[in-house]
Amino acid sequence: MAKLSEKIGYALGDAAAGGITWKVMSIAFPLFFTNIFGLTVADTATLMLVARLFDVVTDPLMGALADRTQSRWGTYRPWLLFGAIPLGVVFALLLYTPDLGPVGKRIYAYSLYLLMMAVYTAVNVPYGSLLGVMTADDNEKNQFSSYRMVGAYAMGFITLLSFPYLQKMVGGTESHQYAVLGALLGGLAALGTLACGLLTKERLKPVRAEKFSLKPFGDLFRNKPWIYLTLIGICTNFFNGFRYAVAGYLLEYCLHGDVTVSGLIINYTVFMTFGEVTCMIFGGLSPAFTKWVGSKRKAFTWAAVICAVTSIAFFFIPMDPKYIWLMVATVILTSIGIGLYSPLLWSMYADVADYATEKNGTSSTGLIFSSGTMAQKFGSAISGALVAMLLGVAGFISGTDPATGQTVVTITNEASVQQMVWSLFSLFPAAIALLIVLLLRLYPIKK
Repeated sequence: MAKLSEKIGYALGDAAAGGITWKVMSIAFPLFFTNIFGLTVADTATLMLVARLFDVVTDPLMGALADRTQSRWGTYRPWLLFGAIPLGVVFALLLYTPDLGPVGKRIYAYSLYLLMMAVYTAVNVPYGSLLGVMTADDNEKNQFSSYRMVGAYAMGFITLLSFPYLQKMVGGTESHQYAVLGALLGGLAALGTLACGLLTKERLKPVRAEKFSLKPFGDLFRNKPWIYLTLIGICTNFFNGFRYAVAGYLLEYCLHGDVTVSGLIINYTVFMTFGEVTCMIFGGLSPAFTKWVGSKRKAFTWAAVICAVTSIAFFFIPMDPKYIWLMVATVILTSIGIGLYSPLLWSMYADVADYATEKNGTSSTGLIFSSGTMAQKFGSAISGALVAMLLGVAGFISGTDPATGQTVVTITNEASVQQMVWSLFSLFPAAIALLIVLLLRLYPIKK
């Protein structure tokens, strides 16, 4: 039976990766790259697409490599212990805006973003795989998964809520603010990752293959539960990705900047914070909800239906700052569904890993969990790239002035951009949620 300290330690791993680095990358990066760093919309979209193609190769390779790691610290923990500092340093550098021209900025952004994806993969794939070797008890796996989600959403809540106030404390230009906050948040991410590696234990020994082989990669595509769950994972991250990537544009161009209500500054990070705290609460309730409903698949289905209905409802809210609390209330309702299904996804990956071990005779836990991480990055980044591309189509233009080095943003069709932003936050995610419901009907594991 795992101690509470170990569950908290496991939660710290996703507090660092999901609550800090990935949350900022999902929510702040699209707006940061176009409005502060000075990339064009096309460069921003291409950057995220290139990074995802890179991840398609590195994530499964990292999973296979992690499965074959043997050290005094275990199979998966050494990647957290030795990857913590690189994760924090590269993240900090990515939020720094160098004094370069358009070409120099493009090279800097592409190099650092790809490096960040590589380091994130080297830490997060082994982190997810830990769940498969910490316990054999299915109920305890659900508990670890729930702690993970609570940790991610709790830290996401703290990060997003504090962001505008920390910006004001730092002062100076926006590029200076982001650079300082990048260093601060990168340090916290490194500490959380290191603590996770130190506090967790590997109790189960993976059933290793005799030597490296491409067979496990082929086995994946004969594993029907893995195929459907990976598609579901991609869709959940498309759902979140559209909403996170467009939130900054929604506040800036639909509501005409930050909304201040009774002294509370509601910028795009605070706007999404209300969802984070809801996800944290309902992520903790997910195991009880699953038990009450009767299976993970049924619980996931109900959660996806909630997401679809509330996302459609958001589309019909008037595009006016005076309705900000109605918008917040709808975000909260949507986040109930997200909070309920988030722990289930990783617990179901553990089920798929067990299924694969039983069917194939050797463990491919790291490889299977790497697909979860790949789905996370693929869904979030492709949605981010689509947001940038579709905003460009609607009339949003950004870039760096070659003469002054300053970021320039131009809106050629304000009404078109506003309607696109509103739809990307509501109707696009709703369609994805309905697709998740369909895929869950085809998912064959009934646990």
